[in-house]
Amino acid sequence: MKTTKISFFILSLVLLLVAGLSGWVGNAAAESNSSKTYVIGTDITFAPFEYQDENGDYVGIDMDLLAAIAKDQNFKYEIKALGFNAAVQALEANQVDGVIAGMSITDERKAKFDFSDTYFESGVVMGVSANNDTIKSYEDLRGKKVAVKTGTEGFSFAESVASKYGFTIVPFDDSSQMYDDVKTGNSVACFEDYPVLAYGVKQNNGLKIVTAKEDGAPYGFAVSKGKNQELLEMFNTGLANIKANGEYKRITEVYLGENAPTAANMGRWELIQNSLPALFKGLGNTLLYTIVSLFFAFIIGLIFGFMKVGHNRFLRGVATVFVDIFRGIPLIVLAFFIYFGIPQAMGFTMPLFLAAILTLSLNAGAYVTEIIRGGIQSIDRGQMEAARSLGLPYRKAMMKIVIPQAIRIMIPSFINQMVITLKDTSILSVIGLVELTQSGKIVIARTFSSFDIWLTVAVMYLIVIITLTKIADYLEVKVRRG
Repeated sequence: MKTTKISFFILSLVLLLVAGLSGWVGNAAAESNSSKTYVIGTDITFAPFEYQDENGDYVGIDMDLLAAIAKDQNFKYEIKALGFNAAVQALEANQVDGVIAGMSITDERKAKFDFSDTYFESGVVMGVSANNDTIKSYEDLRGKKVAVKTGTEGFSFAESVASKYGFTIVPFDDSSQMYDDVKTGNSVACFEDYPVLAYGVKQNNGLKIVTAKEDGAPYGFAVSKGKNQELLEMFNTGLANIKANGEYKRITEVYLGENAPTAANMGRWELIQNSLPALFKGLGNTLLYTIVSLFFAFIIGLIFGFMKVGHNRFLRGVATVFVDIFRGIPLIVLAFFIYFGIPQAMGFTMPLFLAAILTLSLNAGAYVTEIIRGGIQSIDRGQMEAARSLGLPYRKAMMKIVIPQAIRIMIPSFINQMVITLKDTSILSVIGLVELTQSGKIVIARTFSSFDIWLTVAVMYLIVIITLTKIADYLEVKVRRG
């Protein structure tokens, strides 16, 4: 009877927590709807249209055009750096009001989005490694692999000619990964939007252009179908104005003109030093999300862990279903479902912080549940029976005898889960979380120095994980001796 009362009390707390979160989300949505600040999704790894400079500022043709148009039309906006695919999904889910990310205007996209007037005429070219003299035309691609970035004109063009020239497509989520695949020889070439690859070549990305520009779809600013029409009208009006007064030409020439800046020749250590502020900021986010999500995961684990070892069959079933669901769904799928799927289905906007914490907490909570269940059930039943025979109530026997012993057994598993959750934060970069891994991607998009940056990121992860593990090992020894 007491166990049942405790279980229902815990369930009540969970319901209150869910209600509180729902109310908070509702308030956040109401605030968003009443505010005149538009949320604009973008991809900050697509230089020269959008990327982050050394100071952490969003720059590029798209960013400068948006700033100029907003100033001309007197509206406020907030940039949400998500990555191209995530930005498009966020627009579908109404998580953002618009997207500007070198987005090609295609018939397929017109069915889902409303586009502005064309703000840039692009085209597709083929790039190969700078020291590759054998691949000079599409005919040379037969039987080989070609890298492309998903969602781009380069991807569409590659699909249209792949069967004709007999090559295999290898898709990537950002341009720097695509370039690296070509430079390492895994793919012999890549198809990319002309201004993007031309800018990269000028920044010493290790590639060269070997074909003439193919016709491609123009770029446009996008909003959801039938929504934010006032924003679309302001964009079009502002675009026409800055083209008329010469501001548009000035912006494009900054990045694509003859005097456009080229990459500075920095040594390896200088490059790492310049990149450390951004990487440390990403590391701080990684630790923050890890600590907060583990706090909630521990609460969730306690609730469902005690439900799984309780006497109530219904509550045991509920806990089992919870564990099966959130251990069975891959973390990346769970992140997409929580951040894009639920808001789209229920018609509200979910903050990225909340989506990330929910994803990590639910995933880790399922594993913590099993850690607690396993720890409690590993204690010999005879100890509980002996305690009850001496007149101790079930709850007191559990708190005073079983759980203290179970904690000593669970500590190594808790340490392991802490390390796993810390590393899992990197997966959430797919929904725009700027943690350590995403910070590395952003730096590489600007510097094209994959080896140096990824080595630095790996060392930072290693130092943090080893440090946390040693601290946890020390605490484990203290607890066991105590």
